Amino acid sequence: MDETYDVVIIGGAFSGASTGLLLKRNNPGLRVLIIERAEAFDRKVGESTTEVSSGFLTRTLGLAHYLSHHQLTKQGLRMWFCNSPDGKFDECSEIGGGYNSRISGFQVDRATLDEHILEKAVEAGCALWRPVKVESFELGGIGKNKITVKRDGVEQTVISKWLVDASGRATLIARQQKTLELMKEHPTNSLWARFTHVKDWDGYELHKKYPCWAKKMCTQRGLATNHLNGLGWWCWIIPLKGGDVSVGLVYDTRLFKSPEGKRVGDRLKTHFQCHPVGREILGEAQVREEDQKAYSQLPYRVGKTMGDGWAIVGDAAGFLDPLYSPGLDFCAFTTFGVQHIVGMSCEGKEVSEEIARYSDRFAFCFRSWFEGIYRDKYYYLGDAELMSAAILLDIAAYHLGPVKQVYEDPMNNFASFPFDGKAGQLASRLISFYNRRLVVIAKKKLAAGIYGNKNTNHRLVLTGFTPQNNVSGKLLFKGIGLWLRMELASLLWPKARKRSVMVDAVKSSEMKSEESA
Repeated sequence: MDETYDVVIIGGAFSGASTGLLLKRNNPGLRVLIIERAEAFDRKVGESTTEVSSGFLTRTLGLAHYLSHHQLTKQGLRMWFCNSPDGKFDECSEIGGGYNSRISGFQVDRATLDEHILEKAVEAGCALWRPVKVESFELGGIGKNKITVKRDGVEQTVISKWLVDASGRATLIARQQKTLELMKEHPTNSLWARFTHVKDWDGYELHKKYPCWAKKMCTQRGLATNHLNGLGWWCWIIPLKGGDVSVGLVYDTRLFKSPEGKRVGDRLKTHFQCHPVGREILGEAQVREEDQKAYSQLPYRVGKTMGDGWAIVGDAAGFLDPLYSPGLDFCAFTTFGVQHIVGMSCEGKEVSEEIARYSDRFAFCFRSWFEGIYRDKYYYLGDAELMSAAILLDIAAYHLGPVKQVYEDPMNNFASFPFDGKAGQLASRLISFYNRRLVVIAKKKLAAGIYGNKNTNHRLVLTGFTPQNNVSGKLLFKGIGLWLRMELASLLWPKARKRSVMVDAVKSSEMKSEESA
């Protein structure tokens, strides 16, 4: 016989489990079924939380105790720059916090985190079918959705009022509706692996070898999300509980060509030879054979995220770029927003207007986030001066906007997307404007041959970000001042040269990569 549920969720990882957990907490009488294909979750690329996603995990889901005991505390974001593959480790320019972070963040192993949230959802009363494969589904409107699955080798049909797609990059509903779109205007690829025997950033060996470098920061560098930056690419180095280290490369195919080779881990190790920090930290690292992946065309979007009796949450609703770790932010906002509307519908309330507004609001938020933060950013990723301005502007705006919003009322404010309302629209235009101008300045520096002119012995020490106006406001104005000074300086830069020190360094690293491969 067919089984009937109020809500069926396809996918039991972070977004699906969070949706089920919140639905049962806010509407205990609902019948909620989570369908998960995998018998056990594998490791995922995204392991670093932001202040927003940390707020969702700790304040909304109430997982602070679990995170403190089973994951690592994150100490902010740190970026490293060089002017030559042969440069000195302790002369690389650095952007990062001088002290511990003032708002909690975490370096998480997604496999264990997802399992924990799913367990909480089941404890709250969600039914779980696992491992189960979805054979097909029909979207018939509220109360008329039909899902056919294969369970224990037998096909079974489920009827639901609502169907929520939390299938990640599989994004089942968007594929069925043919609204999935790859974002060709942001052509980024990625390589990712986990390593052991990565050098300790804060250990005795490096502190003895580079005593002046060690004294520059009071916080632990190793607990940060460390990024190595170059023209058209960046790498992450993220520590995980138990000793493994997640390492990845993201690059714009218009500007950079990754090393070739059969194994992802070997390609990454080859690439790290082009950066003094990568060469020092990962010189003796060993790849875990079972944890190596390559992704092409990372960013994508879907045409519509909510309709009559169905909704899409998390990565199934789209993905932009992992540079500032926004993935779990979108998971938090979409999860909370969808469960709120679905809960209202299951209570018998009319939600057609909310459904239409939700899709429009999410589309605007997604587009604004891309235009303001990521469009063509890879042109200036490798320049320490430009990224100093970008870090100050981006993160200050982030704390004065989304972070401040959700921490004022974490039990309700995740229902509002960043860039909602007139103030959000104005912020979107302003952020997009300064990002476009930084791209223009980067191209001027390339033409003048001075790209990366502060990539050696330059250090921007951040005292810490909070959503308080007097803290992030000062950093915002500092970023504006640095940006405007570069605008004025660019008027005097020569225009004859077509290459730069950094371009030559990138070409040299590519040649070395090809030789090693």
